[in-house]
Amino acid sequence: MYPAFVIVTLVTVLANAAIAVADLRGAGFVLANSAEVGVPRGWLWWLGALKGAGAAGLLLGLLGVVWVGEAAAVGLVLFFMGAVIAHVRAGVYRNMAFPGGFLCLAVAVLVLGAAAR
Repeated sequence: MYPAFVIVTLVTVLANAAIAVADLRGAGFVLANSAEVGVPRGWLWWLGALKGAGAAGLLLGLLGVVWVGEAAAVGLVLFFMGAVIAHVRAGVYRNMAFPGGFLCLAVAVLVLGAAAR
């Protein structure tokens, strides 16, 4: 189970780091999506910082600071649950796969991490 945990965690780290950079740089698709969902543009820096912190925390967890990794996984699960809820409330379903996919990755890290111990 441990190799699966490491692989899924690394994929989750890379995915969250990439979207954090897109948020922080104000990528066009991020601006369009956030406007459609009703997220104020001023929030993007903070949302990107949270995703980046989650990615960094997962990486620290892999490097041996287990409690930080667990906290990061829980934080990312809650973050992306909020993103899915925001999409549902705004009635934006066409790109629900993105927050849903990130949510699934975070849940998988949490579940595989518990199983690996």
